[in-house]
Amino acid sequence: MREFNAKNPLIEQRADPWIYRHTDGYYYFIASVPEFDRIELRRSESIQGLAEAEGKTIWVKHETGLMSANIWAPEIHYIDGKWYVYFAAAHTSDTKDGLFDHRMFAIENSSVNPLEGEWVEKGQIKTKWESFALDATTFEHRGVRYYVWAQKDPDIPGNSNMYISEMENPWTLKGEQVCITTPEYDWEKIGFLVNEGAAVLKRNGRIFMTFSASATDHNYCMGLLTADEDSDLMDPKSWVKTPEPVFTTSEENGQYGPGHNSFTVSEDGKQDILVFHARSYKEIVGDPLYDPNRHARVQVIQWNEDGTPNFGVPRPDTKS
Repeated sequence: MREFNAKNPLIEQRADPWIYRHTDGYYYFIASVPEFDRIELRRSESIQGLAEAEGKTIWVKHETGLMSANIWAPEIHYIDGKWYVYFAAAHTSDTKDGLFDHRMFAIENSSVNPLEGEWVEKGQIKTKWESFALDATTFEHRGVRYYVWAQKDPDIPGNSNMYISEMENPWTLKGEQVCITTPEYDWEKIGFLVNEGAAVLKRNGRIFMTFSASATDHNYCMGLLTADEDSDLMDPKSWVKTPEPVFTTSEENGQYGPGHNSFTVSEDGKQDILVFHARSYKEIVGDPLYDPNRHARVQVIQWNEDGTPNFGVPRPDTKS
């Protein structure tokens, strides 16, 4: 098996990183930019090549109103022959700088290459509440497409829980929307009560769903939900939460606040790769959200004998 040797950080100042390997042989990279004002996309035939690949701006925030502030956590997906980017955005008129008044949106591109052609706005993805919502992802299982996202329930304390719904089409939910996790353990409630940033990996007869918890400083960490592939994914009881976090700050390796991950595979297709962001220092001046140095990083996932993922600890920065 070829050794995986991508450098860390892979791409600096790119939080909430998402890497998707398409059937065309390219890796596509998308993430939050420090200015929170646009969506950039790049591609390469290798993971390391993404570091040098030119980023193209595919969408820019509106001047006012919906989608006019704090463009967060885009993800790119290929569904039924078209490209979709899901992202969260705020509207400046409602709160100071639009912060924490996000809703979820989708844009669509029918080109073979998503760096070409036109991106069309498909509008807000509506849920049963009009409240803070973000970090959408989507996955297919046995012919059903699911949407998973984080949202604030106005009737319970906390900042965000995670929900799942079936989809009518790539920008419309249908049927029931159910909560699959709320912050309940101490490690999910440091600074803020947060479950967000879901990512899905299907292996070994199970569906593994990672998520991130707590404030976006060194306390940020990853948790894990697990469901049997034969279970009813719309039943909250199908999702079992690991009681301890599965990926956390490593003082020894100088990696702080790892989280908001995604999954991809190595170039030979034989290794699962964890994609995440973390900082190289602990002390942050001002609001952690506006510290730009959450860098995109990658490392190999190991697998335990029982078929569960072992994320290990964040590996140190690569010495140049």
